[in-house]
Amino acid sequence: MAVHFGRRLRKGAAATAVAAAAGSALSASQATGVTVDDKGRQAAADSAPSPEETAHGLSATGNSPYYTDLPPLNGPNPSPSTGTDTLVADATEAGIPATVLHAYKKAAAALRAKKPGCNLPWQLLAAIGRVESGQARGGRVSADGTALSSILGPQLDGQGFALIRDTDNGAYDGNSTYDQAVGPMQFIPSTWQWAGRDGNGDGRKDPNNIYDAALAAGHYLCRYGWDLSNQNDLNRAILSYNNSTHYLRTVLRWLEYYRKGTHEIPDDTGTPPARRSDDSAARPTPPATGGPTPGASSKPARPVSSPTPKPPTAPPTPPGTSPATPTDTVDHLEDGGTTTLTAMAGEAFAKRISTRAETEAGTSVAKVHIRFTVVGDTDTTFTGGERVATAITDSSGVAVAPALTAGEKTGDITVRATVVGSTVPGLDYKATVTERTADDLMRTGDEKLTCTPGGEFADRVVVKATRDGAAAGNVAATAIVIKSPDEPTANDTGPYFKDADGKAVRTLSNLKTDTNGLLKLPQLYADDATGTYLLRITTAGGATLTVELTIAVALPPSPSPTPST
Repeated sequence: MAVHFGRRLRKGAAATAVAAAAGSALSASQATGVTVDDKGRQAAADSAPSPEETAHGLSATGNSPYYTDLPPLNGPNPSPSTGTDTLVADATEAGIPATVLHAYKKAAAALRAKKPGCNLPWQLLAAIGRVESGQARGGRVSADGTALSSILGPQLDGQGFALIRDTDNGAYDGNSTYDQAVGPMQFIPSTWQWAGRDGNGDGRKDPNNIYDAALAAGHYLCRYGWDLSNQNDLNRAILSYNNSTHYLRTVLRWLEYYRKGTHEIPDDTGTPPARRSDDSAARPTPPATGGPTPGASSKPARPVSSPTPKPPTAPPTPPGTSPATPTDTVDHLEDGGTTTLTAMAGEAFAKRISTRAETEAGTSVAKVHIRFTVVGDTDTTFTGGERVATAITDSSGVAVAPALTAGEKTGDITVRATVVGSTVPGLDYKATVTERTADDLMRTGDEKLTCTPGGEFADRVVVKATRDGAAAGNVAATAIVIKSPDEPTANDTGPYFKDADGKAVRTLSNLKTDTNGLLKLPQLYADDATGTYLLRITTAGGATLTVELTIAVALPPSPSPTPST
């Protein structure tokens, strides 16, 4: 990614100029842990993908070009009488089209409920939306939030950008040769396929819909458990969206600007941005008077000197062709040593999925991004609650998926491994989720359970299920009043429960222990048949407990002794 980033800046001189202006306006705390050289470029140590990105794959946008326009140096002035959402009329840069603004706030509210620890501010979505598409090209969206015309970035053909060959057969971007970033939040198709969300409730996941795209962006920014109120995590999240320090600085500038106040303007009345990071024509022209460029820092940017030409170390790539990447050499995927994948509901799988990328000749391929997707109707996820994770193959060509955590739905599930940015057939893995079990049952009390004919038992039966000595919660159980230890079928006389219609039943199924492993049975009643009966309780996993129930006629009280005379 660092190579592509450098090429983009050389191609678009405006990006360098604006980066310098942005850098002078940001404090060190706004770009913690990130350094920039004298040309405004990310330093070598920082230009590599973050550890999270190295482990989990490409950026949301494929590092596509973005708009470099900066907000005014002086923030908007909120009206003191109406709060921070209303500004004076001339604060045009702070205005966000109504539908777009609503989409950002709706998405942030959804993330507050779904992932409160992320602390996603809606202003961050607005800042990214501004930099990616100029708020959907100034709010050119329909009432349901769909862009009036498709918003597409340039094709990612390796000519000044990342090289990402078609991954969706043109379904999202209309390009069956290379991928292009799509929609107001500029997702590349391979990312949208797993990150896409339905934000407006129409049953579709459309990257050109601002509600869908904003919700997807929110989940993308919160996907690794980052706390966006922490500056380091905020930086990581933004860089994971587009791995460029200049992009980070630009987004942070707009974030701070929107935090100072914004207001709603009608759709299609926003100001589309003019400067894009790959557009050499976007270089700002210095004023003839030598004064500062509007919207830029008053501190002059350092001059950019032309690099000294160096002799080529390798033959140049022929015109019209793109250099081969490790992904291009992958012919197929093989299992990398995955063993049986089985886990009990609610527990982590002990084994992890390993996949090896190979050439046609069977040679392992390193540095290939492998995406692992949990498919089908299941609540099993990877650690952190996500259904998709990406890992990079190591020197032996093997990528290892994060640990799986079994959900409550039992049965077989499928995890599919695919090569990011390639049409190589995927590789499916079977995983099995088994039901929760207990290996022991005991009563929580020791009182005798007795009742008179036609009455009801004073005490209810309460038992506790355990597994390996620990409470076994959410374990299925049955309770039956049986005929005898040797004939464990339901009796037709003796104690009974009542169903919803008040009729006598002596078999209860679909019972389940609570989170503490406790199971409290319903009220027991007695018919007129006296005797001792057996109640048998059995859990999934085979734990069994038999409890005695007695129906007996109450004895008359003993007469008081007659005093002797």
